[in-house]
Amino acid sequence: MNDAATSTIALQPQPTWSDEDRARAEHYALLARLFHAAPDAALLAALAQAGRTLGGEAGDLPRAWSALGAAAQATPPQAVTDEFDALFVAVGKPEVMSNGSWYLTGFLQEEPLAELRDDLAELGLGRRAGVTETEDHIAALAEVMRHLVLTGPDEAGLERQRQFFSRHIAPWYAQFAGALAAAPGADFYAKVGGLLAAFMDIERQAFDMMEAEAH
Repeated sequence: MNDAATSTIALQPQPTWSDEDRARAEHYALLARLFHAAPDAALLAALAQAGRTLGGEAGDLPRAWSALGAAAQATPPQAVTDEFDALFVAVGKPEVMSNGSWYLTGFLQEEPLAELRDDLAELGLGRRAGVTETEDHIAALAEVMRHLVLTGPDEAGLERQRQFFSRHIAPWYAQFAGALAAAPGADFYAKVGGLLAAFMDIERQAFDMMEAEAH
């Protein structure tokens, strides 16, 4: 292809991600994965290693990583799968609900889900074919946040992240983590809930500071 031809092609610049944005996206991706399905042996081994690497400092997030890494090291894959099924899979009401509408209204398929679908449509997002969970499932919301972090590291993208998080995750994630901590059958996933709470607390504080600075 000659220079004249190539000069007519406008290439979109790749987003420039900071180390913080990469780490945030990775945390969201991990939470989406862990709440979508039980981890396999390879992921448990990676979590055990991450717990040793990331858990050596002070603070709630390093402590959560240390606890999760220790649980991943000590728990066989089949036991984690059994725990996932006992907590989240049921013909009727699961032991722990993973949907935002439940914590906000006490019911599924309520107004918060309709509002979420409207916001997702504005972002050009929607539920993939074949996915059984509704869009307010914690795994789906974490995946949306991962997408927003990676596609919008600029100021406008940060505002989209802040709005989505504030509307659809901040009002209920602490209740969800608390339900995991209190569930009699939760061991490994109580630690996953601890990681979720510690990470989301940091996100909430950053977005709250961002909103305060804007005013």
